[in-house]
Order: sequence, then C-alpha cells, then structure tokens
Amino acid sequence: MLKVVIRLLVCGVFFFGGIAHFLLTDDFAGIVPPFLPWPVVIVWVTGILELALVLGILIPSSRLLTGKLAAIYCVLVLPANIYQALNDVPIFGSPVAPELLWLRIPLQFVLIVAILWSTGNIGRTLIQKSTGSVDGLN
Repeated sequence: MLKVVIRLLVCGVFFFGGIAHFLLTDDFAGIVPPFLPWPVVIVWVTGILELALVLGILIPSSRLLTGKLAAIYCVLVLPANIYQALNDVPIFGSPVAPELLWLRIPLQFVLIVAILWSTGNIGRTLIQKSTGSVDGLN
C-alpha cells in the first residue's frame, strides 16, 4: 500500500510540475542554465515529458521502464536546480530563500529513490526484508 501511495505522490509531482511548465513558462525558462539554447522550448519539452512520465508510471506494463526514465530525467534536470541555487534565480515573480533552493538539490535524490522504489526498480529490501513472495503491488 505504501508503494502505491508513494507512486501517486510521484505522479502528483510530475503532473503539477508538467502543467506548471505551461502556465509559468517564463519562470521555468529563467532557471534553464544559459549555456543551453532555446530555454522556452526546453521548458515546453520538459513539461510534455513530465506529463508523459505520469502516464507511463500509471500504466502497469510500462511502469518499470518509465521509472528508470523518470530517474534519468531527474538527474538531467538537476543542473537547472543547481544553476538556480548558485545564482539566486527568483521564481514565480519573487526571490526564494537560498536555503530552500539548496534543499531542493538533495530532495531531488529523495525523489529519485521514491520513483525507483515505487515503480519496482528497487527491491523491497529498502523497506523490509523480502520474503520472496510477490505482493501484487509492483
């Protein structure tokens, strides 16, 4: 049951994040590191990817692969979080406390673990010792 709850929370993060990429495009474009071209296009593409990840995680037959892809995606967008923290880039029209910007970076790794575990890419041994039986929630 916990795996299902975490999976739904992960989907919520990606769903609302994906929608926000379209509603707040300029804010998200502001955290795209300047060495990358076409920040608005990057924001739109990543918004589409986040929404696609939600679908892939919710479909049982694609969940395992989508979990791996979602974890890779989180690593690939990490430079934007680091850039924002290093440069105190405001978002949503106002500055963000530096502590929150820096906290976001390790939380990205917590999100990655949650993604991998809830999609079946990390064994149950992280939570409890496996009995070798299948619980049907994978």
